[in-house]
Amino acid sequence: MDATGVAGLGRITPRRTRVGLIAGGLGAYWPQFPELLPQLQRSATVVAERLGALDCEVVDVGFVSDEREGAAAAERLRVADCDLIVGFLTTYLTASMLVPVAQRSGAPVLLINLQPTEAMDHATFDTGAWLAYCGACPLPEMANAFRRVGVEFRSVSGYLADERAWARIGRWVAAAGVRAALRHGRHGLLGHLYPGMVDVATDPTLVTAQFGGHVEVLEVDDVRVRVERVTGAEAAARVALAREVFTLDESVADDDLEWAARVSVGLDRLVEDFGLDSLAYYHRGLDGEVHERVGAGMILGCSLLTARGVPACGEYELRTSLAMLITDRLGAGGSFTELQALNFRDGVVEMGHDGPAHLAISSGKPLLRGLDVLHGKRGWGVSVEFDVAHGPVTLLGLGQQRDGTFTLVAAEGAVVGGPLLRIGNTTSRVDFGRDPAEWTDEWSATGVAHHWALGTGHRVAELEAVASLLGLELVVVR
Repeated sequence: MDATGVAGLGRITPRRTRVGLIAGGLGAYWPQFPELLPQLQRSATVVAERLGALDCEVVDVGFVSDEREGAAAAERLRVADCDLIVGFLTTYLTASMLVPVAQRSGAPVLLINLQPTEAMDHATFDTGAWLAYCGACPLPEMANAFRRVGVEFRSVSGYLADERAWARIGRWVAAAGVRAALRHGRHGLLGHLYPGMVDVATDPTLVTAQFGGHVEVLEVDDVRVRVERVTGAEAAARVALAREVFTLDESVADDDLEWAARVSVGLDRLVEDFGLDSLAYYHRGLDGEVHERVGAGMILGCSLLTARGVPACGEYELRTSLAMLITDRLGAGGSFTELQALNFRDGVVEMGHDGPAHLAISSGKPLLRGLDVLHGKRGWGVSVEFDVAHGPVTLLGLGQQRDGTFTLVAAEGAVVGGPLLRIGNTTSRVDFGRDPAEWTDEWSATGVAHHWALGTGHRVAELEAVASLLGLELVVVR
C-alpha cells in the first residue's frame, strides 16, 4: 500500500530525490574489443531509464574509462548536490576511478553490478563477450578501497532485468529520499513541552547535528494571528472540505467545526510562511482563552496537513513528527501512536492516539467526533477517529540514547479487525504473532519514547537502508 495522499487533498510536493549516476569500465579494453564499449553504454542507458522511473531526478555524468575521467565526473557530482550516487560497474574497472566520487561528492554511494542477462552463453562467448558480464570482478576491490579511505560501502548485484535487484535499488533510492527530507527539512516546534513528559524532550540542536535541516521554534501566537485573518468564505470552504473528507458524527457542533476550519486555514498559512516539512505542537492554555482554543482546535488542520505530506503531531513530540516524516516519505503514511491497552483474549496490542492522524492510512472514511473533554488536555472540539487499514504495518520510533545519539526502533505486525473504542481517538488492533505482554515488554526495553509512527506495510528492509544512510542504529523487535 502506498499511503501518500487522500482523494481531494493536494499533496504538498517535497523536493525530488536527486540521484547521480556514473558508469564505467577499463579503457584498456576498448581497442582490444571494439564491440564491448557500445554494449556497456547501452546497458548504462537502461540503468538510467530504470532509475528515472523510481520518481527521482537523475544526474547522469556519463561513462568513464580511466581515473582522470573519474575525477572529472566526481567534481560534477559534487556540484550537483546529489542525495545518492549510483556507480554502475559495467565490467572490470580500477578502484582509482570511483574512489574520488565517493570521497568528494558528500553523498552516500551505491555500487551496482548488473550483468546483461542471468547467465553467459558459454559455448559462444569470447573474451569480449565475457567482459560485459564482469562487473562482479571489481566489487571486492571497491569494497576494500572504500573501507581504506573511510567511505561506507554498499552494493547491489544482479542482472539488468532482475526485479529483485531493482527492488533493492529502489529501497536505497527511497532511503536517500528520506535522508534528503531530513537534510533539507524545516521542522516546526510550536508551543511548549507537555509538562512532565521528559521522555519526549528533544534538543533541537541534536536534530540539526545528526540529520541536518532546521528546527523552527514557533509560538501559539504565530497560529493565532493567522487564524484571526481567515475570512468567512475561507472558513466555509474548509468546512465543506471537512464534510467531504470525513464522516461527521452527530456529536460535532457547528461552532466547533467552524473554529477547527479557521485554525486549519491558519495552519496552512503557517506551513507556507515558514516552509515547514513537519510540525510538533502543544499548548496548555487556561479557562477557555484564545490560546487554549487554538491549541485544542488544531486536530482537523494537522490531520489534513499530515495527509498532504506535512506530518503533524501533538504533545510537542518532535522525534515522532520526524519518525512520521520518515514513514511518509517511504509511502507508508505514518500516524501518531502510543500504547492504549493489551487484549489477552484476542492476542493483540491496541494502540493509537488522540489528536492528528494520517488520513491516508484509514481503513475507511475517517470520522470526526465532537468531544467536550480532550483527555489530559484543556479545551474541547472535534477529534479524528479511525482504524488503520487492515494488513501489514510497521511501527517506527525515534529513540535517543544517554549521549544524545538517535536510534531507529521498529517492529512489524498486522492490523486485524475487532471491537474498537469510539472516543474520538485512532485505535488499531495490532497482532505481532506473539504474546502481547512479552512484545510490550521487549518494545519498551528498547528505550523508545511512548510515542511513535504507525505506517502501513512491512518496512524493516527499507528502514535498514535508511539507517545505513543516516548512520544510525536500527533496533528491530521481531
